[in-house]
Amino acid sequence: MSELLVNVVRGALTESRHMGDIALVDRAGRLLASVGDGERVTYARSSAKPLQTLPLVESGAADAFAMSDEEIALCCASHSGEEMHVTKVRAFLNRIGVPESALQCGVHPPYHQPSYEALLRSGTQVSAIHNNCSGKHAGMLALAKFLGADLDTYLDVNHPVQQAVLSVVREVCDLDESQLVLGTDGCGVPVFGMPIRNLALAFARFADPEDMPDGRARAMRRIARAMMSHPHLVAGTDRFCTALMQAGQGTLLGKAGAEGVYCVGIAPQGFGLCVKVDDGNARAAYPSVVEALRQAQVVDKDVIDALASFHRPQLKNHQGTVVGSLQTAFTLRPPHETDK
Repeated sequence: MSELLVNVVRGALTESRHMGDIALVDRAGRLLASVGDGERVTYARSSAKPLQTLPLVESGAADAFAMSDEEIALCCASHSGEEMHVTKVRAFLNRIGVPESALQCGVHPPYHQPSYEALLRSGTQVSAIHNNCSGKHAGMLALAKFLGADLDTYLDVNHPVQQAVLSVVREVCDLDESQLVLGTDGCGVPVFGMPIRNLALAFARFADPEDMPDGRARAMRRIARAMMSHPHLVAGTDRFCTALMQAGQGTLLGKAGAEGVYCVGIAPQGFGLCVKVDDGNARAAYPSVVEALRQAQVVDKDVIDALASFHRPQLKNHQGTVVGSLQTAFTLRPPHETDK
């Protein structure tokens, strides 16, 4: 039931097409508009990071370790491995007395190419601290230490940290156990499959947690504030998450996930948006998000204008000549229309 989201146009031809699904909901979980199948089940991937950070804040662990908003933002990050990211994650681990070797997120080069090149020039070995998920894993280790739980097995689905996360995911996303599909994420932790409507609901509630219990609402507001106040730590240089939250100026909470997943919390209205691209290509997710925000009329034109380079990305050849563009091709429809 997926529908066409984005055409990849080069010259006179549509060279490629990206299909997908979109759901826009309010904080009560009501589907306001969609494209394709608003009940399409997918893994949240890294868009779940604000949810995975919630037990850290809600439990009192963040207060016990005197965590700053910057450190909380890094727990929610898929960062680029720039110096500002690596330095702060390393300092946090050092402050709470957890060795860097405890990180079990695996190793990959920094996403930020200049940072990777600087590492190569310096002869520094790439390690787990450069992994885009090192902040999330540092937060999970902090929660494990706060709970007095084993640090070596924090990835295991039965570990107290992961059980706390699963409980939060079920409650915030309004899911029972039969609706939650478990897998393993790229960084080794459990990953959650659910309908995109429920994933959008989580972001609607982060945007406006008024209906949540008081303690949870405070924790959700703190996480949202941290991410929107420090968008450069959530992603990095030239990244869409950073640009979206900078453009929103405290009204948009954005988080990417692998395989073409993207979620937005829209603070003024308490809405949540989830985009899933069928073929997993993030290049189609970003223009789809901006176009969905435009069509839903939930942000000012200035925000759309600030995101123009992501809204209709240009295709350039190796000489730098513009040879094409990505063009959105969908229309958000209210529920009664999508049922036709």
